[in-house]
Amino acid sequence: METTKLPPSSPSSPTTSFSVPSAEKVDGFPRRSMRRARQRRSHSSSQFRYQSSQVELTPLPLLKDAPVAELHDLFCKKLQQCCVLFDFLDCVADLKGKEIKRAALNELVESVATSRGVLIEPLYPEAIKMISVNIFRTLPPSENPEFDPEEDEPTLEASWPHLQLVYEFFLRFLESPDFQPSMAKRYVDQKFVLQLLELFDSEDPREREYLKTILHRVYGKLLGLRAYIRKQINNIFLRFIYETEHFNGVAELLEILGSIINGFALPLKAEHKQFLVRVLIPLHTAKSLSIFHAQLAYCVVQFMEKDATVTEYIIRGLLKYWPKTCTQKEVMFLGEIEEILDVIEPSQFIRVQEPLFKQIAACISSPHFQVAERALYFWNNEYILSLIEENCQVILPLVFATLYRVSKEHWNQTIVSLIYNVLKTFMEMNSKLFDDLTASYKEITVWTRCKKLVADGVQGHLHLSSSVMHIKSKSSQAKVCYNLNDINQKVFCFPSKHKHYSKHF
Repeated sequence: METTKLPPSSPSSPTTSFSVPSAEKVDGFPRRSMRRARQRRSHSSSQFRYQSSQVELTPLPLLKDAPVAELHDLFCKKLQQCCVLFDFLDCVADLKGKEIKRAALNELVESVATSRGVLIEPLYPEAIKMISVNIFRTLPPSENPEFDPEEDEPTLEASWPHLQLVYEFFLRFLESPDFQPSMAKRYVDQKFVLQLLELFDSEDPREREYLKTILHRVYGKLLGLRAYIRKQINNIFLRFIYETEHFNGVAELLEILGSIINGFALPLKAEHKQFLVRVLIPLHTAKSLSIFHAQLAYCVVQFMEKDATVTEYIIRGLLKYWPKTCTQKEVMFLGEIEEILDVIEPSQFIRVQEPLFKQIAACISSPHFQVAERALYFWNNEYILSLIEENCQVILPLVFATLYRVSKEHWNQTIVSLIYNVLKTFMEMNSKLFDDLTASYKEITVWTRCKKLVADGVQGHLHLSSSVMHIKSKSSQAKVCYNLNDINQKVFCFPSKHKHYSKHF
């Protein structure tokens, strides 16, 4: 192949010259340079964090065999040894070093979990340094840009054999009887917590599970960081709702918040109520709601059980964000509403019953049978049924017309059967109101049909009597008489020179 000589090197560099294939020189983007670029880019991801100048590890004596006087020094050396990182994408690279580190991490975990007096003050900075070096890294971008947590397999962390033991050590470290928060707070600071929270975006569910437990322990033991942790979780959620719409650890963070909310002091602070209204309620708009809805609903119910006065904000917020086109989310919303109604106070129920049951009526009329079925199941809940019975005068008029109409029109026989059961329950609750609403509904139905009849023909005027509805046309002098006692028959009456005839609706 033809080659081109490079110009002589500068005096400060070696004088040897080398040749480059002319084809690659013309190309400008040779394959070799592209491979280098990919490697440089991937160094920032968690799967490529090994050191370029690898340190060769040598086994240290076992901690259990060390004299008491040398125990802490040996413990510190093992912590330093575990700061060495390895390439786990290459399965056969440095197997000896990987095994030495794995054994050292196992020893550290066992020592912290079973021995007393191991955690002395000089070990705190070394322990936190080892943890930080191993777990804090820039997470790699998803290999699948359209990653769906419900359908696609997550990308698992390649270095998990070591990373799991580091997380286990951190957890045992925090749970140890020798753990001193006053010493730890010098090293587990706001910067550390922020980096810890960023790791919740890891695709690996095993890592997020460890992070969830660890962050909960940090929140419980380091009181000075509590407000900061809540603020940063708040920021993560706001960024998720209004900017990225992607964060893998929403469910785990909500699970932590569920226990945090349970510990809130009464009366609730304004910041906690703002978090409910501005963050938790808008979280219901997320496209990926199904992934974390159970944890979100638990947090919402926890707020209600803490302070009943937030009930109206919650229900009106859910009604505001009620899904219009996604039946799966509608079913989830209905499930959450039932959880809320299970613990609602009667005084708060009265404040929201009208807008709530208007929405429930709309769900009953849904052509999607799962939405209608989920809404009708409310009448199977004894506590909700007692609330409905106490407020029957308000609720029955709101849902009666929908129940009556859907019972005649719905395509699914199960829905029709459920509606008959609900109508029967209402009839037993208040038979007089039920009869009045039935008669009124029939009158309104007839009135609507007759108005349509006139609108479709010659303009005339309507007159409604107690038992007969008359429509008289000015131009043809035809009169329509509609007997309300026979809702299926309409009779057209014309002057004597025309024949009478009848026609069914």
